[in-house]
Amino acid sequence: MQHLSKLLEIEDSQLAWVLRLGLHGLRTQLQEALKEAKTDSGQSSCQELVRELDQLLQPQKLEVITPPTPPTWEEVFEPIHLELSGEQKLKHIADALLADQELLQHIGAYKFHSNNDVDLWNEIQRLLLRVPEKLAHTWRECILAEASQLGALEDKLAVQQFGFSRNEHVYSGLQGSVYATGLCLSDQVGFDPRLQVETRGGELDLLAGIVSVCLKFIDIDTCLHHALKSVDRFGVRSLNSESEKSKYVTALLDRFQRVLITTDADPAIALRARLDLDEAIHSLVYLPPCDRFSWWGKLQQEARRTLDSVVEKARDAGYQVQIRPLWGTYADIYTWSKDDLQLNIGGVPGEVSACLRVCAKINDEVIPGRVLFRSSSEA
Repeated sequence: MQHLSKLLEIEDSQLAWVLRLGLHGLRTQLQEALKEAKTDSGQSSCQELVRELDQLLQPQKLEVITPPTPPTWEEVFEPIHLELSGEQKLKHIADALLADQELLQHIGAYKFHSNNDVDLWNEIQRLLLRVPEKLAHTWRECILAEASQLGALEDKLAVQQFGFSRNEHVYSGLQGSVYATGLCLSDQVGFDPRLQVETRGGELDLLAGIVSVCLKFIDIDTCLHHALKSVDRFGVRSLNSESEKSKYVTALLDRFQRVLITTDADPAIALRARLDLDEAIHSLVYLPPCDRFSWWGKLQQEARRTLDSVVEKARDAGYQVQIRPLWGTYADIYTWSKDDLQLNIGGVPGEVSACLRVCAKINDEVIPGRVLFRSSSEA
């Protein structure tokens, strides 16, 4: 690798040009092969090789990555400092997002807080996970086209992996003038260790994956809030507070463990545990609340759909069970809910903005739901 780097650094060398051309071709071949060989035993090593080729083919990175002589502290620190605190190449893209009135309907009066392109790329992409997927797709295409004009190209392999029950590409990273990681869900990565659970197959893996993603996002996204009644029944609280974060995470983990413990218990007990976990998952919210058809909204809905199988088991055991998600006009559903919270941002005046807990009926017992709603008196 050292001799490769030295030859590539010679700008006026014909041999360096031939080598660079060959490495580009090798990188392209490996990327195409990775698309087809998703279960190949060499996939991980191949991905690392592609990343090494990326580094080799970027002259501006070579001095830091493979210096010919041991670097001094100043030599190492200066490039990093320039990358993190220098002028942001992506700032005008972030400004364009905040000028889109359609987008602002979903994200409210948002303000980007990242001070470098690496963080800004991820902040932009996480923001798009909260808006309708069609709108997010349109913006992603525009963003990648604009980034390419800056010399920053899409890199689908440079991604951070979160443990999940399946493989899913969430958003890409960048290479070139801006290096940034993307995000993917992977069934080859373990769930968040705080769950203390391994892959076991079936529906519980999906729930473990969703809870794991929730925990990871709490760690990386400062915009998240919670509205979990057992933690605080009087408002929507920011998870930037370490106290609120600790209390919510503890409650989420406790409810997940309760689901594991009651899997083979009486179906009514198992159903109650699943209703409590579903509430905890849906009580992890943004302000304004996410669109139901955003990536984040669909992930939460996927968790809610797993209630159907537990309801069927309870019915097979002789219980009379009904569950009702609470959506639509608040005046039509408020008799089925309790301790609801009123918002003054997002959503449609007079309608439910988020169904935190479904209303359930087990035999003669009614368990009220809970919602976030926008007052109908607002213009």
